[in-house]
Amino acid sequence: MGIKDDAVEIRAQGWRTLAALHGSIETALEKALQASSELSVVEYTVLDALSRQDGWHMRMQQLARATALSSSATTRLVNRLEDRGLLTRILCADDRRGIYTELTAPGQQLLEAAKPVHDDTLAAALDAAGSVPELEPLVKALDSLQHA
Repeated sequence: MGIKDDAVEIRAQGWRTLAALHGSIETALEKALQASSELSVVEYTVLDALSRQDGWHMRMQQLARATALSSSATTRLVNRLEDRGLLTRILCADDRRGIYTELTAPGQQLLEAAKPVHDDTLAAALDAAGSVPELEPLVKALDSLQHA
């Protein structure tokens, strides 16, 4: 294996390690959020993203980016959350093709109830991952971002 091949393998191993960390955290969050709030991780992500808009709303394309979903998957997700009364859609006043999404009061209440579960589960999952030798460097890297 040449130097170029070694670099490719190192990046591939890094990606596999990152995917393993992501998968373990997402599994823990999915179980905890479903049990406590009947929310999936991606539903929580949408509510959280909308809550960070400080009274504003987001276009569907922005939500798709925030959730890493396709446009059609984002539309289906928004439909489900709208059916549950957790968010609402608003037509853009200056662009009739534009649709904004906004958190409703019940959506905000559910998010506030789910947030401590999310945060505690995330902390516990990262603590557990930090004790796995392969994942420990990534967990430390995430911790260092807090202090930067």
